[in-house]
Amino acid sequence: MITLDSVSKTFGTNHVLRGVDLTIDRGTSMVIIGGSGTGKSVLLKCILGLTPPDSGTITLDGQDVTRTDRDAFLARFGMLFQGGALFDSLPVWQNVAFRLLRGPQKRPKHEAREIAIEKLRRVGLTPDQADKFPAELSGGMQKRVGLARAIAAEPEIIFFDEPTTGLDPIMAGVINDLIREIVTEMGATAMTITHDMSSVRAIADSVAMLHGGKIRWTGPVAQLDSSGDPYVDQFISGSAEGPIEAVR
Repeated sequence: MITLDSVSKTFGTNHVLRGVDLTIDRGTSMVIIGGSGTGKSVLLKCILGLTPPDSGTITLDGQDVTRTDRDAFLARFGMLFQGGALFDSLPVWQNVAFRLLRGPQKRPKHEAREIAIEKLRRVGLTPDQADKFPAELSGGMQKRVGLARAIAAEPEIIFFDEPTTGLDPIMAGVINDLIREIVTEMGATAMTITHDMSSVRAIADSVAMLHGGKIRWTGPVAQLDSSGDPYVDQFISGSAEGPIEAVR
């Protein structure tokens, strides 16, 4: 569904992406792993068209993402942001229904609220949470609101940016399970960027290792522990010894 061919991106003298090749099949969950600062978020922004690549091509269903109608293109995506990115001045239900209240998918207010409450239920939140403000919720509940917003418009493709950052292990497990269930139910294509190995094993069908601006290894999650790739082995073991140099 999504294909990246020799995608490169440089900021000044910083060569972030150095010819990335990657294919994400329709209806599958791809997780991209790599250390902080390896270009995972830049790669995601390139796919969304927020940051144009310097060279290479990115296609969605065979169409160049830089040459498509932007509104129609972005309407196909849902996004769970790393920090939640909730609007603190809006109640929870309006955060969830943000896209439904604006733009080409605009719905009547009462209908948007009903959809928002339904999606909140799907992520384990009760209707009485709908009129609260984000600051009144715990970090785990805010992450659930962000997930409800990501699926509110029934997107074909969902991106998850470090979905368990800042959560305790139990809540991280809950969020991982929710993501897996929802992606499977919707039949959506998912792409997650993370360095949390528990998320990788819970969410992924396939895994790609990004390091040094290139995809070092890609394969089914079941082959992760037997990849034979020194970068992957070091990353999943958390060892200080190996080809990945720790930043001191």
